Amino acid sequence: MKTKGTSVLENSLIWFGAGVSIAEILTGTYFAPLGFGKGVAAILVGHVIGCVLLYLAGLIGGRVRKSAMETVKMSFGSQGGLLFSLLNIVQLLGWTAIMIYDGALAAGGVWNVGSWVWCLVIGGLIVVWILIGIRNLGKLNTVAMAALFILTIILSYVIFTDKGALAVSGEGMSFGAAVELAVAMPLSWLPLISDYTREAEKPVRATAASAVVYGLVSCWMYLIGMGAAIFTGESDIAQIMLKAGLGVVGLLIIVFSTVTTTFLDAYSAGVSSESLSQKLSGKWVAVGAAVLGTAGAILFPMDDITDFLYLIGSVFAPMVAIQIADFFLLHRDRSGVAVDWVSMGLWLVGFVVYRLLMQVDIIVGNTLPDMLITAALCLAVRKTVGKAA
Repeated sequence: MKTKGTSVLENSLIWFGAGVSIAEILTGTYFAPLGFGKGVAAILVGHVIGCVLLYLAGLIGGRVRKSAMETVKMSFGSQGGLLFSLLNIVQLLGWTAIMIYDGALAAGGVWNVGSWVWCLVIGGLIVVWILIGIRNLGKLNTVAMAALFILTIILSYVIFTDKGALAVSGEGMSFGAAVELAVAMPLSWLPLISDYTREAEKPVRATAASAVVYGLVSCWMYLIGMGAAIFTGESDIAQIMLKAGLGVVGLLIIVFSTVTTTFLDAYSAGVSSESLSQKLSGKWVAVGAAVLGTAGAILFPMDDITDFLYLIGSVFAPMVAIQIADFFLLHRDRSGVAVDWVSMGLWLVGFVVYRLLMQVDIIVGNTLPDMLITAALCLAVRKTVGKAA
C-alpha cells in the first residue's frame, strides 16, 4: 500500500518552523551598523539568492524521490557522496549544538535556572519531536506554528513601535559581507531540504512553498534582530522580551522556536546517516544527534557562529552548484559509479575559489559568484571530456 506523502501545507509548516529561530534573530543584530535601509536591502538580496538555490536543491530530491545526500551521489558517485554525508552530519551536529546553546542562553535570560537546565529541557523536547515522527507531527506542528506566529507578531510589535532609532555602536560590515551573511542561513539548509521534499505529494509546489515560506520568515527573523539592535539598543533578545513584559510568552517563543528549528537538523542527521549504511536507523541516529548536540551546548561556548556559517558556504555552495548543473543542464546521473573524480576535483576548485572570494568585497556576497564559477567550470569540463566521463 502506498503511503500518502506530505501536503504543501505540511511542508510549509515545517519550513515556517525552520525559519523561526533565535539564531536567525541573533544574526540579524549584526546588520544594525548598516542602518535600517541598507540592512533591509542586504537581507532581501541575500535571501532571494539563498532561497532560489534552496528551491533548486529541494526540487532535485522532490523529483527523484531521494534524500538530500542520496541526490549528491548522482553527481559524485555512490562512494564519493559519502564524503558529503559525513560533512553534512558534522555540520548538522554543529547546528544542533548551536541552536540548543542559543535557545538555552536566551531562555536563561528570561528565567535563570541555569543554562544547562534549559539545554536539557530543549534537548528533551527535540527528542520527543523526533520520536513522534515527521509524518505524525501534523496537528502538533499546526498548533505550535500558530502559537509561534502570534507570539512573533507580538515581539515584532514591541520592537518596531519603540521610540525612535538609537545610535548603534560596534564594528560595521560592508554591504557585500552583509548579503553573504543573509545568504548563509538558507544556504545551510541546502544539504537537507530534499529530506522533506522527497516525501511531498506535489514536489514542485511543496518545494516552492517551502522556499518561499522559509525565505519570508527568515527575513522576518533577521529584521527582528536588526530592529531590536537599532530601535531598542539591545541585542540580547531575552532582555528585549523582559523589558516588554513578555516573560512567559517570551520564554515560549524561545523554547518552541528552538525546538521546531533544531528538530530538522537532528532529523536530517539521521536521514544522512542512512546514506552511509542501510543498517543504521535514521530515527535513533537523530535521537543520538539531539543528545550529542545537547551535551555540546552544555560543555562548549558557541557565541560567534560567523566562521561556522562561512565554512558551511565554502563546503556546500560548490557541491550544490555541481548538482544543479548536472541535474538541470547536463541531465547526468553518476550514482552507478563509485567515485566521480571529475566532480570531486571541480568541488575542490569551488571550495578554494570560495575561500579566495572571502578576501574580496563583492556586492552580492561570495556564494553566488562561487556557484556561477563552479557551474560554468562544470559545464565547460563536461563539454570537453564528455558527460559520461
